[in-house]
Formats: sequence, structure tokens, C-alpha cells
Amino acid sequence: MPKASEIKKNQAVEYEGRVYFVKDIERSVPQGRAGGSLYRMRMYDVVTNQKLDETFKDSDMLNLADLVRRAATFSYADGDEYVFMDAEDYTQYMLNRSAIEDELLFINEDTQGIMVILVSDTPVAVDLPPTIELTIEETDPSIKGGSATARTKPARLTTGLVVQVPEHISTGDRIKINVEERKFLSRA
Repeated sequence: MPKASEIKKNQAVEYEGRVYFVKDIERSVPQGRAGGSLYRMRMYDVVTNQKLDETFKDSDMLNLADLVRRAATFSYADGDEYVFMDAEDYTQYMLNRSAIEDELLFINEDTQGIMVILVSDTPVAVDLPPTIELTIEETDPSIKGGSATARTKPARLTTGLVVQVPEHISTGDRIKINVEERKFLSRA
């Protein structure tokens, strides 16, 4: 049983008899208090997708839920349902747009390394690799000699995500992006 301070984003925990998926963690250190930090976690029920905000002391113990990660590829979107196919046995996993809204900014048909997270054989989320390659759909024209400066410009990618890129990058370039920080890393 890990302490609250050891819980990471995208982990599943059992709390009050239900399984929750941790989507966001804020750490705060109250002034003038002997003791440790407080961890405010935004969690979503894996069955009902109901939001729960809960604060834990760093020493509080939490149970990790039993979850399975399966390698998958994005197949197609059907309205608000997104279908991912298991890379091994071709099982189809349907996830609602609201459950994976943040991750959709990084996913297209070519995205490699996607993991579908299952809790009790029910798909609840997708886990992305640390870096992803996407194509720039629209950005300002590239500036010759722009690589010598540290200035950046916004670029809209084919998935709708907007990131800051160096001035020498142009429309149509494939770039690598750090998923967690949503930052440009390099040309692909």
C-alpha cells in the first residue's frame, strides 16, 4: 500500500469501496504546520466517470487498484466514442471523448505506443508514450536563419494541439513533442 505522496498521475486507486482514476495531483505545503504536505487529488470513478476531489496527508495510505495495460492503436471515431484496437488479439475498446479529452490532442491514426488501461476488463483511459510525432498543419512562414535565435512561434498540429516551435520550423514539418509538458522537442 503506497502513501499518498507516492501516488502518480494516471494511477488507479481504491477509495471508499470504489475504484478511481487519478487525473491530477496538486501538492501544497501549509505554512506553520508541523508535518508534511497535503496532496489534493482529482479522481474520476472508473465506472460512472463521476469526479471526486479529495485531499490526503502525505502519510495517508491508499490501495492501488488492479489495472491492466494493453498495447493498442487508434482505429476510428464514431461520434463521441473512440475505438482503439488491441495490438495482440484485436479486441476493440470503446472510450468516450470525455474520458480521454486531453489525450486526444496527441492521437491520430499513426500514433505508436498507445496503451489502453483496463480496470476489471473495462477500458477507462489511454496512456501515451513520453514523446509523440505529429505534423504541423499551420504556422507562420519559416524565417531563414531562425535557428540562431531562441524565439518561438505558435504552430497548430493536425490534431488541433497548439505548441510553440522555433522560428525555422515550417508548415508540413513532422515534429517530436513531449506529451507531459506539451513542448516541442525536435524535428522528427
